[in-house]
Amino acid sequence: MKDTALFRRDVAALGLLLNAVLSAVSVMLAPAFPSGAAARLTAIDDGGAAAATSAALFVAAQLPLVAGVLGIAHLLRERSPALSNLGGSLGIVGTFGHAVFGGISLTYVVMASHPDDRAQYATLVDRIESTPIMLFAMLGLVGTVLGMLLLSIALFRTRVVPRWMPVVVWLFIVVEFVGTGLSDSASYLSAVLVVLAFGAIAREIHRTPRDAWSAPRLRQPSSV
Repeated sequence: MKDTALFRRDVAALGLLLNAVLSAVSVMLAPAFPSGAAARLTAIDDGGAAAATSAALFVAAQLPLVAGVLGIAHLLRERSPALSNLGGSLGIVGTFGHAVFGGISLTYVVMASHPDDRAQYATLVDRIESTPIMLFAMLGLVGTVLGMLLLSIALFRTRVVPRWMPVVVWLFIVVEFVGTGLSDSASYLSAVLVVLAFGAIAREIHRTPRDAWSAPRLRQPSSV
């Protein structure tokens, strides 16, 4: 590898783009989830391979997002160091929480494939979701929302990307974390918004000149 700075830059851009695409496809394939554990397991079973793929893609989308979040934080490191560090840290916490709970959700896919045992599995799901395990889901939600919000505010203030891009991120946050609780169709709009926002920011990261992307050199101590 001849140039690690360009490699890190391109991995960050690719990570954002991959997360957006994987997340959007996951949303498109996900079944509508009714309330109640038994009803949700039935919906997953009825969804078949599409529902299983949706759950797997949600988990897979978290890994490239780590690179994407670090890339945005790196882009902001000089112009907004406080928001860069805090937003980046919260974003990583969010991906961790989502990955853990997403992994737990994969077990629901296995449970859903055994309709004869659905009542017992529904009881197990209720028990799981009444334990501290749900703290990981909370970490995923709070970390992602606050991390994206702080990073997008920094992007808006510093103008390192066109200002419409962080505005689209704000719209995505509202639609994804508020609108989806009001309407199932909001999920599709959030998928479009995340692809638009992350795709555009990824393009800006990829176009960042090498000198602007590479970390500043540390001063060498003077010899005595």
